[in-house]
Amino acid sequence: MGDLEIRRVTAEDLPAIVAMLADDPLGAQRESPDDLAPYQAALDRLDADPNQHLVVAVREGRVVGTLQLTVISGLSRKGATRSIIEGVRVHADERGSGLGTQLIEWAVDRSRHQGCRLVQLTSDKTRTDAHRFYERLGFVASHEGFKLQL
Repeated sequence: MGDLEIRRVTAEDLPAIVAMLADDPLGAQRESPDDLAPYQAALDRLDADPNQHLVVAVREGRVVGTLQLTVISGLSRKGATRSIIEGVRVHADERGSGLGTQLIEWAVDRSRHQGCRLVQLTSDKTRTDAHRFYERLGFVASHEGFKLQL
């Protein structure tokens, strides 16, 4: 990974992460960089759960990417453990640099080491560039996803 470090998130990383989450048309509607309190509460919950891996990619001391990897035990697929990749973001200055590939490869490798038999993720239907990116990495759009806002 050269000069890139992928490590667990700390509270000091929150402003940079939230800025990346808000840095697109979808995120701008649902994120609030002006109030980090709910993000800190979420980080506290994530830190307490050993099945949650919230990481940042750091280059030259600067947070340039993030993702969350969740490991889930289950009964289906003969009791297989699976992982879910969520909240993948790459700083605008780093897009096209291969950083996204490195983040996803890290998540897949971590999933293997945790005994996962399947890695899954969702991507908003409007993110067609992201869909091509995931397909290039071997992901297959095999299911239709559903969400219910509460």
